[in-house]
Amino acid sequence: MNDVRPPLHPSVAALRKAVRDAIAGTAPAASRDVAGADLLVALSGGADSLALAAATAFEAGKVGLRAGAVIVDHGLQAGSADVAARAADQARALGLDPVLVRVVEVGSEGGPEAAARAARYTALDAARVEVGASLVLLAHTLDDQAETVLLGLARGSGTGSLQGMAPVSGPLLRPLLGIRRSQTREACASEGLEPWHDPHNTDDAYARVRVRERVLPVLEAELGPGIAEALARTADAAREDADAFEEMIEETIEELVEHAEAGISVSAGALAANPAALRQRIIRYIVQSEFGVSLTRSQTIEVARLVTDWTGQGPIDLPGLTASRHAGRIVFAAR
Repeated sequence: MNDVRPPLHPSVAALRKAVRDAIAGTAPAASRDVAGADLLVALSGGADSLALAAATAFEAGKVGLRAGAVIVDHGLQAGSADVAARAADQARALGLDPVLVRVVEVGSEGGPEAAARAARYTALDAARVEVGASLVLLAHTLDDQAETVLLGLARGSGTGSLQGMAPVSGPLLRPLLGIRRSQTREACASEGLEPWHDPHNTDDAYARVRVRERVLPVLEAELGPGIAEALARTADAAREDADAFEEMIEETIEELVEHAEAGISVSAGALAANPAALRQRIIRYIVQSEFGVSLTRSQTIEVARLVTDWTGQGPIDLPGLTASRHAGRIVFAAR
């Protein structure tokens, strides 16, 4: 009697395809020691990352890539070491190798969420370097993307917030940005995987949880279904626009700027000749690339007034630098 395989659950198939598409073209390391890997999955043990780990374990070997996992223990909850150990056991059972557990110390700068995120990303990158991996796969879903965009809008973060999270950001890869959170849960159930349920995900002390549990459901109820997908599409469109602006800036920046004492300068006339959106992006680009400072919209507008509303005003104080107008040029100088 022939063995009949049960049909593949649609959510499992969707996750596998998402991973397959994301890692396509990734080359295996030319040389790798026994403890090395080409890919690392950032695994918390929750449904999203566990489903990603299972899909990656299935797909990576098919294209000759070795996939491992890294579990970051933030030490913020009682029993976190046990949660990390259980996630590591699940990763090994899926065939991921090597499996690393990293304990981090979370500071306080920027608030608890930002501090935990900073500690986590530092640990993930260190693990990537340690095993020689080219990519770290993160399990952010379409729902996470929608929440990120909505939070950015609420905070008035400007058009940058509309871009959400990029599918690829350096060595960070987010294959699941087109996958719903419900699909990762279905995939885990279909494959017999038991995810950990993080109590922080239902703690309404966190703004993201309030968006997830209260705001998005109200929007869906009042405006109709598809809000999360619409927010994710908005992020895609905004990122395409941003990439186009970036290309335009890079093509023209060499003609606009000159090095100045303790900084850099740009022609006020050349800035004035550009539309406001491009002018402001050029200002932010110059300050970010030269001084490593991200200007707020209000700071950017104030600098732009040196171009469009020049009445002899003095230097503008910015974080770590000043902006002033001299002889028809906007001069950015370190303080």
